[in-house]
Amino acid sequence: MLQILRDGLPQVATHTVNAVVAEVPDYRGARDGLMRDTITGAVRMALAGFLKLAGRGHDVDPSTPMGPTIEGAYALGRGEARGGRSMDGLLAAYRVGSRVSWRELGRVAAGAGLSATMMAEFAELLFAYIDGLSAASVAGHNDELTTSGLVRQRYRDRLVQRLLAGASPEVLTAAAERAGWSPSVGLTAVLLPSAQAHGVVALLGTETLQFAEDLPGSEGWDPDRSLTLLLVPDATAADRRHLLRLLVGRKAVVGPSRPWMQARSSYRRATRTLELATPPRGEQPTDSEDHLADLVVGADPEALIDLRVQVLRPLSALPESTRERLAETLLSWLLHQGRREQVAAELHIHPQTVRYRMGQLRDAYGERLHDPRFVRELILALPLCCRH
Repeated sequence: MLQILRDGLPQVATHTVNAVVAEVPDYRGARDGLMRDTITGAVRMALAGFLKLAGRGHDVDPSTPMGPTIEGAYALGRGEARGGRSMDGLLAAYRVGSRVSWRELGRVAAGAGLSATMMAEFAELLFAYIDGLSAASVAGHNDELTTSGLVRQRYRDRLVQRLLAGASPEVLTAAAERAGWSPSVGLTAVLLPSAQAHGVVALLGTETLQFAEDLPGSEGWDPDRSLTLLLVPDATAADRRHLLRLLVGRKAVVGPSRPWMQARSSYRRATRTLELATPPRGEQPTDSEDHLADLVVGADPEALIDLRVQVLRPLSALPESTRERLAETLLSWLLHQGRREQVAAELHIHPQTVRYRMGQLRDAYGERLHDPRFVRELILALPLCCRH
């Protein structure tokens, strides 16, 4: 009986392959060539494995295909994943193949005089066998996706590390190719709590790079606050507006857009903004573009403190309270360009008091109050003085 089935195997395989190619959309183009050869080889291997399984006798477990055959099915699943295809096509091929194979094998078996009881057992064995192959292919597909996803993420992590390190264009281009990442026109750095990163990436798309391990410059951050860096592809101002809308309701800090090889600049701006402007508790993300003046003034905190000491030196002999009142008056005077009434209104004092204080300041500073460079230093340092 088995020999009769083996003799009919080539014809059964041909009918099965033709049906798969005709009925499964993913394989309709496989009239000839490498794909058809692959399908033919897989069908013949599966049928040969089934006949070998059937030859074991009545005690065989129908849910356990032969080793080489199940390995082949597993490899088919991995191949589908590597080709960027889902399992829909392959599972459909299994369904069509099992139906056509049973029809052809059943015809041969009936012609050989197989009893109805044995035909039923034969069918049960065949469909359980196909289920086993399907399960093996699904496992292969899932394993390939998991493995390739982990490998791709490792390569993308390395790409981000090289971007943050300011690597050469040649190194960055090679890293992008290894990561399977297509360089965009620009990248915008976004810092946000790690717990919120996954949901944001799902909205932004798969080309967004993310990194959460040992972010350079993060040593001074709150150790209990886990942050993730996103490098978001963009090209236009409209892209930035869209990004800011997506981040509404999240405690995110957004850097400027930079050419992709200069993403480190956007990251550094975002980290400086995070240091100077704590993300709000409200709905809006923190846009670094709204804090450019703070970033410039705060670029060197020690230098700003030294400048404060320097501009207050002419007042150092005065009591602290007097020094603070004069510094406050001088800042308002400079900002209002000497308009005494406006200074008085802002400070809630009489205009004559303003006049008196400015007389004290002119005695202390002399002609330097007319020096544009010194006035610039006063405007930079006095806001800090007036906060202390």
